[in-house]
Amino acid sequence: MPERRSRTPRPTKRYPWLRPAGTGRANSTPRPAPAPPGPSRGESRPDSSADAAPATDERSVVDAAVYRDGRRVGTPDTLAATYRRLREAPGAMAWIGLYRPSEAELLSLAQEFDLHKLAIEDALEAHQRPKLERYGDTLFVVLRAARYLDAAEEVDFGELHVFVGPDFVITVRHGAAPDLSAVRGRMETTPELLALGPEAVLYAILDAVVDGYAPVVAGVQNDIDEIETEVFRGDPEVSRRIYELSREMVEFQRATRPLVGMLHGLMAGFDKYGTDDELQRYLRDVADHVTHTSERVDGFRSALSDILAVNATLVTQQQNAEMRALAEAGFEQNEEVKKISAWAAILFAPTLVGTIYGMNFTHMPELDWVLGYPFAIVLMAVVCVSLYLVFKRRGWL
Repeated sequence: MPERRSRTPRPTKRYPWLRPAGTGRANSTPRPAPAPPGPSRGESRPDSSADAAPATDERSVVDAAVYRDGRRVGTPDTLAATYRRLREAPGAMAWIGLYRPSEAELLSLAQEFDLHKLAIEDALEAHQRPKLERYGDTLFVVLRAARYLDAAEEVDFGELHVFVGPDFVITVRHGAAPDLSAVRGRMETTPELLALGPEAVLYAILDAVVDGYAPVVAGVQNDIDEIETEVFRGDPEVSRRIYELSREMVEFQRATRPLVGMLHGLMAGFDKYGTDDELQRYLRDVADHVTHTSERVDGFRSALSDILAVNATLVTQQQNAEMRALAEAGFEQNEEVKKISAWAAILFAPTLVGTIYGMNFTHMPELDWVLGYPFAIVLMAVVCVSLYLVFKRRGWL
């Protein structure tokens, strides 16, 4: 295996938050050179030695480039070619973009750039919390990007892992957001910013992630306005929408709140490590935007909680009104039933008497009685009047 060529290290102050003062790649154990690439992309490499790099298909490499003085000097088509080109260009920087890479690809990067195994394990698995950790002279950053989907009216979250070292930047995306091709294009059109090194790339990525929060905030604000209208309109589906949006705001908080502390931690080292003044201004601007976004998200959660409480109150009031209306309807129906029952009882008395005397049996004493008919009429009248007075006193009539 050919001996690896040494690289000219950049001044330590160019990487104030990447490693402690006094450390650098010159003092670290040199990385072993990877096995030579195979004859074509997608083929496995033969093991030329026991410590050969693992075979990779490199289908998840979105873009790989080598930069010197802020300008692209190479666009290798494989990871192995990127390693070789970087070793051949002292003072250069590699920027490798990956989308859901395989374990073999990450192990290849770990072997080449001395990446810590814990960081590799995190990069393999999504659903990591936003964080910033230093492993020797390499910084590992986890970011949660977000984008607003207008058609579905929901927030889609993506995860981005960034490895930043003295002469390399590796991005590992686990979602559609953010669009790092736009970040790369922006940096390549401003070579004076890209010439500041990997820390400038980290700033650009942070700035892109934070700028991506603005459309999400605007979309959520519009959703909350619509929800408020639906609440007072009595839409029965609004509770579900409030709950779903509240869950998205919980995820949004998990994405933005740790980022505030991460950026403040970077800013705390400005004076200690002599960070470039231009980058200080850029990072302060990003921190201001993150703080503003985090406060807006906190406000959204509070507003949704209040809206949910108001909606519950309105639903309860509506249910009470419906129950009261049902009770009133039942009371009115009961009053009608009592009136009908009372009149039916009153009319039942003369009907009973008339039915008895209408049987026309031969041996009925009252049939031959002169006062029989008046007696029957008076009897029916007395019974009807008595029943009427009874029902009237009880309020049935």
